[in-house]
Amino acid sequence: MFSLPTNKMLDLAVEIQQIPAPTFAEQSRAMFVLSLFQREGLRDVFQDEAGNVHGRLAGDGQARPLVVSAHMDTVFPANTDLHVDRQSDRIYGPGIGDNSLGVAGLFGLLWTLQERNAQLPGDVWLVANVCEEGLGDLRGMRAIVARFEDRPLAYIVLEGMALGQVYHRGLGVRRYQIEFQTPGGHSWVDYGKPSANHELAAFVTRLNSIQLPQQPRTTLNVGMIAGGFSVNTIAAQAHFELDLRSEGIAELRRLCAEVEALVEESRRPNVQISARLIGDRPAGGLPVTHPLITVAMSSLEMVGLTPALNIGSTDANIPLSLGLPAVCIGLTAGGGAHTLKEFILTSPLTQGLKQLSYIVEGIYRI
Repeated sequence: MFSLPTNKMLDLAVEIQQIPAPTFAEQSRAMFVLSLFQREGLRDVFQDEAGNVHGRLAGDGQARPLVVSAHMDTVFPANTDLHVDRQSDRIYGPGIGDNSLGVAGLFGLLWTLQERNAQLPGDVWLVANVCEEGLGDLRGMRAIVARFEDRPLAYIVLEGMALGQVYHRGLGVRRYQIEFQTPGGHSWVDYGKPSANHELAAFVTRLNSIQLPQQPRTTLNVGMIAGGFSVNTIAAQAHFELDLRSEGIAELRRLCAEVEALVEESRRPNVQISARLIGDRPAGGLPVTHPLITVAMSSLEMVGLTPALNIGSTDANIPLSLGLPAVCIGLTAGGGAHTLKEFILTSPLTQGLKQLSYIVEGIYRI
């Protein structure tokens, strides 16, 4: 038996959560993590050009390294009220589970390995990365994989919640900003001239008529709309952001082609429409028979949980899309992700932290 630093880890998660870290503005949180990496005695601590913070836990040098990462950014603006409510069995706070606890998990792993006096045959690189959420488009993870390439035995991605899930498949995602431009005019004097807002609305209606397959599951969502200048103006400009997802690579490509063709068809005199790709999360996956999946699932079984294989859009998409071994795992249970009522359950963290240490040690026995 060994003691687990779960309370220390929860305190750290709250401390991290109190530092605003919107996507593209993670620097304050990154500096906090960097100082902790240095204080913990990790080697080769540095921040790369993308903004990711790296630290190396030295192994015996007899095996290839392992990369364990967790994203620092959140979906919340910098001025969000980050009040935390700690209750007997849970902690409420925006971003506490996604992904302050995940970042704290890097230290939880470090402390657990130290507590066990574990001597690993290879280095473990702990990386707190940027730009996982929204339009960050996995920029931080792209930089990590570009640096390490195929040298690591595996990439382990940590999320604060979703304990029991093993994300071994990356969900393909493409995002567009579709913009409409017209001459505009006065709502009374120029009535009858095309309105960018009206054109946008008609276009979205046509999008809704696209038949999407149930298998492989494929989705389409208009997430944000903006346009016009005033209530009595024929809008000269409007745009919306479109999120397309599919479990199937071919289906996602087909849907993208259909949307792009619809853009071409909808152009006419005095109505200009453009589609700009603003996000591309490539798909990929490991077969269920891969040794990394076997280790991840057995580690959950060892802590008394029934593992569930899953697909998701996470940092693991990048290595998976390149055929590199990677999984994304959760550290505890919770709910309300991406809302002000986000929360984590505290007691399952014991299982989650044990699971993580078992995976890291088990990988070197593959």
